[in-house]
Amino acid sequence: MLNIVLYQPEIPPNTGNVIRLAANTGCTLTLVQPLGFDLSHTKLKRAGLDYREWADVQVCSNLEEALCEFDSNRVFAFSTKGGPTYTEVEYQSGDVFLFGPETRGLPSEIRNRLGDRCVRIPMRSGSRSLNLSNSVAIAVYEALRQLNFKGLN
Repeated sequence: MLNIVLYQPEIPPNTGNVIRLAANTGCTLTLVQPLGFDLSHTKLKRAGLDYREWADVQVCSNLEEALCEFDSNRVFAFSTKGGPTYTEVEYQSGDVFLFGPETRGLPSEIRNRLGDRCVRIPMRSGSRSLNLSNSVAIAVYEALRQLNFKGLN
């Protein structure tokens, strides 16, 4: 099982899409407050359809709480400012994928703390960023591919 952590997400449809991804892949999803929306937001529900009931979603008040039960050496931050590309990592079951808020990304102190475990998804020069939910899907499916899509058909 893989674990997704969204740090202070801001846009309801992105989180709804990630809820749907988590439900369909068996990933856990942790949302770190403050959230930029209420969990009952119409656009979040629309994007997530009826998948919320099948997704393992929890809300934590801070990042330390969100990560306390995971192996700190298996937390990977995804950032436009990351070093290695996401495909250079050999993923394992139980890994954690950490993503920052849509408008500002992860704070430098978090990125710096993770060092080489702060990875990037390649883009064209001059591009600012990919959509959050698309980035999460790219990361999750690369890890699932490496794990031979265990548990999926």
